[in-house]
Amino acid sequence: MTHKEKAMKIFYEKFNCSQAVLGAYAEEYGLTVDQAMKVAACFSGGVRKGEVCGAVSGAIMVIGLKYGEGTDYKAIAYPKAAEFMDRFKEKNASYVCRDLLDCDISSEEGMLYAREKGLFNGICPRMVESAVDILKEMEI
Repeated sequence: MTHKEKAMKIFYEKFNCSQAVLGAYAEEYGLTVDQAMKVAACFSGGVRKGEVCGAVSGAIMVIGLKYGEGTDYKAIAYPKAAEFMDRFKEKNASYVCRDLLDCDISSEEGMLYAREKGLFNGICPRMVESAVDILKEMEI
């Protein structure tokens, strides 16, 4: 199964975007899928405040798992994370959840709007796919 297939399977099992992305890579970087689900549990919806998209957060966690060790990790991991975010923004016009959803889910009204319009089932899966595609392009 590809990373994208794993991520979408996890997402459609009713997990969130950050869990889907991190979970797709977890085992090859030393985490169980269960551990990944716990670590990434609160990052969806821009950490529930409409900030950085959870799929982006999950991908940044994957980058950290790959490049975040050793004394020189900052020289490698930080530029990779920045490159990922630049690519995601180029591909999706933003990496901020409220911009991607075109509503602010940190408010009760915004959350209701997102649910009524099916944004979590329409936009979020595309963001998960996009994040995994970019990780693949970056050979992560």
